[in-house]
Order: sequence, then structure tokens, then C-alpha cells
Amino acid sequence: MQSHTEQSTQTREGMIAASLAFGFWGMVPLYFKALNEVGAGEIIAHRIIWAVPLLALFLLLRDGRQFFRRLVLPPKLILGLLLSGLLVSNNWLVYVYAVVTDQVMATSLGYFINPLVNVLLGFLFLHERLTRSQAFAVALAAAGTLYLGIYLGQPPWIALVLGFSFGFYGLVRKKLAVGPMTGLMWEVLLLMPLGLGFLLWLQAQDGISFLNLGLRTDLLLLLAGPVTVLPLIWFNMAAKKLPLTVLGFFQYTTPSLVFILAAFVWDEPFTQGHAVAFGCIWTALLILSVESVARMRRERRLREAANG
Repeated sequence: MQSHTEQSTQTREGMIAASLAFGFWGMVPLYFKALNEVGAGEIIAHRIIWAVPLLALFLLLRDGRQFFRRLVLPPKLILGLLLSGLLVSNNWLVYVYAVVTDQVMATSLGYFINPLVNVLLGFLFLHERLTRSQAFAVALAAAGTLYLGIYLGQPPWIALVLGFSFGFYGLVRKKLAVGPMTGLMWEVLLLMPLGLGFLLWLQAQDGISFLNLGLRTDLLLLLAGPVTVLPLIWFNMAAKKLPLTVLGFFQYTTPSLVFILAAFVWDEPFTQGHAVAFGCIWTALLILSVESVARMRRERRLREAANG
């Protein structure tokens, strides 16, 4: 049993780590905006390539002599990680494309949608029961998104691709019995040949930015590894020290910060359609959050009653 002081220290450390992770993700559009002269595909290739040595160093320091043994996985699991890697790289690609083409508002909408997508995917693929409030929240978010599509005259595809690709990524990873950082190591290792091949193709077409647009661009591209890996390290630290319910509330930090950047820093349009869509989704998330808190309190009371 942990003492009250140990629990308080663990909670404080978890809150700091969660704030760093989700705050970093919320401000990361500033980094990609600084690379707006570089194509989204090249940025993702650098994210994958430079993440490999950084992740290897982290896992080597964490696991020591167990490093190579823990990387040995059965072929079926590796195949699953190839699928999850393709899903998350697609998510990264669409996200970066949206940022460098001044569609940051759409990324905020996509990541606000994601928790509701997770509820829907859990119902469809994991046979998780939907409560009435959850069903209403999903329907409300869908109605708001549909209204935005009608208002704009086309589906908000960036938001939908981001929300669903990350949702399916989480679904696939949930099915794979592998740790988050070891899994990510395999994902980037499996994608690395594609990243290197793409850069070689760009070089052959005289279209590569790396080593051609100046030292500033080269340094920013080299930072793609830390930009990818560091917040994931903080997130995993937070996940170990905080209840998932508490961690879940932190996830709204990222799209909120992105929304602020889009609306108030880059003055992206916020139309009536956006107002209705965001309003529906925020209301849906509030419903989910209230239900989550109520469920957590009920479970705590049951535990206390069982312990006498």
C-alpha cells in the first residue's frame, strides 16, 4: 500500500507529465508552420527516420540488457504493428498537410471528434455497451459534423480522417499485446524503408528540401525525432501515474490549444457551420465527461463498501 504522501507525489508527477505531453501536442502546429516550405510527405519521412535512433536510445536506457529481448516479437504481432504504423503515419501526414496549408481549425475539430469516435468504435468492434447518454453524445456530434459538411458544401474530410484514423489506430493497438514505446519502435522501424525510399525519390526528382533550404530548415527537420518521441515519453509517464479517467480529461487540452492558435493567432475562418459543429461536439464531450465522473464515483463507493 502506498502512503498518502507517495500517492500525492505520484499524482503530482503524473499531472506534470500529462501537462507537458498534451500541452506540447497542442503547440506543435507552431513547429510545422515553421516548416511550411517543406512538403508534408518529406516532414513525415523525417519524423519516422529521426524517431528511430531517439527511441532506441530511450529503450536502451530504460530496458538495459533486456532491450533486444523485448524487441523480439512474433511475426503476427509485427504484422499488426505494420497496420497500426500505416494508420498513425496516415494520421501524421493529414495533420501536417492541414497545418502547412492553413487548415489548423480542421485538425482541432478532428481531435475533438476522436473521443466520440473511440466510443463508437468500442461499440462496433469491441462489443462495448453504449449507454443512452453515450449514444446521444455520438449522435449529437454526428449531427454537428453533418451540418458543417452541408454548410461548407463538402465533407470536413480532414477532421474526419484525423478522428477516425487515430481512432482505428487506438483500436488496433488495443488488440496488440505490446508496450506503447516498444510498439512505436517497431512501427517506425517498419516504416523507415518507406521514409528513406521517399527521400531518395525526392532527391532523384531534385525536390528534396533537406540540405537545400538552409541550416534553419535542416535543424528543424532533425528535430522531427524529438517532436515525435518526447511527448509520447511524457504521456506514458502520465499513464503510469494517473487514473485513465483523469488522463482522459487532459486530452481535451491539445485540441483546445490548437483551436486557440487557429482562431486567434492565424485568424482562420470560424463560420456559423463551425460554431454549430464545435458546439455540438463540445456538448457531447461534456455529456461523456459528466457520465465518466459519475461512473468513477460509483465505482469508488462500491470499492469502499466492499472494503468495509
